[in-house]
Amino acid sequence: MTHRGSRVLRVGALARVEGEGALHLRLAGDRVEEARLSIYEPPRFFEAFLRGRGYTEPPDITARVCGICPVAYQTSACRAVEDACGVTVDGPIGALRRLLYCGEWIESHALHIHLLHAPDFLGCADAVELARTQRAAVERGLRLKQAGNALMELLGGRAIHPVNVRVGGFHRAPTRAELRPSAERLRRAADDAWETVRWAASFDFPDAAVDADLLALTLPDSYAIDAGTPTALRTDGTVTAFSVREFPDHVREEQVPHSTALHSRLDGRRHLTGPLARFAVGGAGLSATARQAAVEAGLGDPGEGAVCRNPYRSILVRAVEVVYAVDEALRLIDAYEPPDRPYVDVPPTAGTGHGASEAPRGLLYHRYRLDAEGTVTDARIVPPTAQNQGAIEDDLVRTAQAALAGREVDDEELTHLCERTIRNHDPCISCSTHFLDLTVDRT
Repeated sequence: MTHRGSRVLRVGALARVEGEGALHLRLAGDRVEEARLSIYEPPRFFEAFLRGRGYTEPPDITARVCGICPVAYQTSACRAVEDACGVTVDGPIGALRRLLYCGEWIESHALHIHLLHAPDFLGCADAVELARTQRAAVERGLRLKQAGNALMELLGGRAIHPVNVRVGGFHRAPTRAELRPSAERLRRAADDAWETVRWAASFDFPDAAVDADLLALTLPDSYAIDAGTPTALRTDGTVTAFSVREFPDHVREEQVPHSTALHSRLDGRRHLTGPLARFAVGGAGLSATARQAAVEAGLGDPGEGAVCRNPYRSILVRAVEVVYAVDEALRLIDAYEPPDRPYVDVPPTAGTGHGASEAPRGLLYHRYRLDAEGTVTDARIVPPTAQNQGAIEDDLVRTAQAALAGREVDDEELTHLCERTIRNHDPCISCSTHFLDLTVDRT
């Protein structure tokens, strides 16, 4: 199909992502001139909502930013407030936080892998069509999601917008007996997680590579989930790290005309956060079981320096992370000893605190400034999808340009290709704000 003159293509809704927004693709013949991820929904003003509120309120308020990854928002919020007040939460309470976070990783990754992303590789329009041909795979994904949800319900009080999390820990801690059914369910989920890795490894992956610095949290002896040190793997192979307190000095946000969500740059460079970044900079901290899964999936052993920059293979990294999250949850349950109290006291203190954790989609940063009475006077939240917008736009340009090289591509094929490119990154657009129309201008 040959296109002459000006052409505009509009797609009413981008399917299988969380949130709404628009993509504008401008072509001149067989050359891609511009790709814009146009987030047009009005700002949600969560940072403004927080100003003037008590220092104990951010975990409950920010949990409402997202129904898929509320634990990430609660954890980063708690860590920022506790940092401002000079309190460290560790021991059994810290382990419970990590366990709750494992539940979120399991349910979120299972949702994305089986219901949102896999249909792209199997020629299906959606999970309903996929269930007709691969019912067992969809049921496996739902079982994994249920296992993650059950853990969130037990520790958080409910699976969506948990209510048991508080500054300093939890309102209530479970007994060992209460955790036992979750352990039994997770042991069954371990088989489903392994089968998911093998299933995803059978997909056909186009060749591609993200041209961006990779940013994720790292820990010395484990895989970063609920805490860590921001670490960047640059495109030239060098690695740099900085403290969470220095995050605003390195990750700068800027306003762009086509989006109500801010774009971010790492030291003035395009960067990507999320599973590819975690695997690249911190993969050596995966458990032996998860590293074995990575090797079997064809990703290589991150403990020996394996790095994956192919965004299509992000589904494999997520599957490996599910294996890890199940493995880690079982380890935490086995070692769990109920704390004497479910929380530590966090007296209000004037100061500025910083907190970061790894949401399923990438690094999530919070900063709060408190006065002496504990009132929030300033707040800043940098979600992963907002950080990833620049890298996604660059990925769209390169992907569309490669497709157009030497052949004619009609609008239907180009639309599918662009949607698939975006879904590789599992954007939680509702976190940054919202995806709806795809527009292609051909001249």
